[in-house]
Amino acid sequence: MFNIRPVTDLRNNFADISKIVHENAAPVFLTKNGYGDMVVMSIEQYEAIMKDRIISDKLRASAVEAKSTGERFDFFETAAELRERLNEKV
Repeated sequence: MFNIRPVTDLRNNFADISKIVHENAAPVFLTKNGYGDMVVMSIEQYEAIMKDRIISDKLRASAVEAKSTGERFDFFETAAELRERLNEKV
């Protein structure tokens, strides 16, 4: 269920809104004059959304590239190469 509050609660009840977004890991939708105005969320929520968006964008770009070229990579070779790169960094 959405948590919808008037925008004045941001000023008058900031601690409550902060508690909601951090403890429930859910955004709070703020209204102004009865209409949606903004969304407040934790930094962790925002970073998760951005991470998902970056991954989606890269997958979309790779799908476009896959359609335009005949080049394909072997999963096991690619996975081994990625493991090797990660081990070098650790």
